[in-house]
Amino acid sequence: MSPATGIERIAAAFSGSGKRAALMPYLMGGFPDVAGSLAVGEAYADAGADLVEVGVPFSDPLADGPVIHAAATDALSAGATVHTVLEMAGALSERVPVVLMCYANPVLARGVERFAGELAERGISGLIVPDLPLEEAPAALAACDAAGVALVPLAAPTTPEDRLAAIGSRARGFLYAVSVTGTTGERTGIDGAGELLARVRPHASVPVALGFGISTPEQARQAADAGAQGVIVGSRLVRAAGEGEDVGALVGALAAALAH
Repeated sequence: MSPATGIERIAAAFSGSGKRAALMPYLMGGFPDVAGSLAVGEAYADAGADLVEVGVPFSDPLADGPVIHAAATDALSAGATVHTVLEMAGALSERVPVVLMCYANPVLARGVERFAGELAERGISGLIVPDLPLEEAPAALAACDAAGVALVPLAAPTTPEDRLAAIGSRARGFLYAVSVTGTTGERTGIDGAGELLARVRPHASVPVALGFGISTPEQARQAADAGAQGVIVGSRLVRAAGEGEDVGALVGALAAALAH
């Protein structure tokens, strides 16, 4: 019998990954089009993804670098909407736990209770709102808790200790550790990840996943070596999807790098 809530499903994905760290590849919903983004997600699932992060395209994605920003622009130009991306993410959630990444504006425009309910209705397990400050999160957290959806917070290298404690106490599903200051994108190394994880993990009662800047199997292995319990890979895979590369092969190589 499947876990009843999104929070439970995420917990099961981390504990049952069979890897040194759970693998969570990212895709942009609606890119290159809605059907194509579902095919990308299914390829991820087939290749060993434990969870999939699905981005909702937004016109002003403050946390995202040029590759994901461009994919969002293309998805919006192709007609993607919040509704079509939710439908796609719901279909993908039948295969693998899905965590939605959505900027605050579409969430608040719908209302946090309605938005959380729409995720739960579609079997979407979690929600990341990168531009929702901690101080403004209580209503969204209460709505997500009521719906059984994990509201996943972020912590950065610049986050002070007292704020890490507050973030950790409210984390659901997992805590997203942002490996670098700045936006998403491929980078040559993930220096400092061990120090960040050592600071974050004592404050979290849920797994800590590392993202931003991880693009190769070697970097995924380094993240696990540094203590990450989950590894998130985005820009490299979004670029591959746009260029027609075999995203399944890329995810398979990342999964192999995280094998025991």
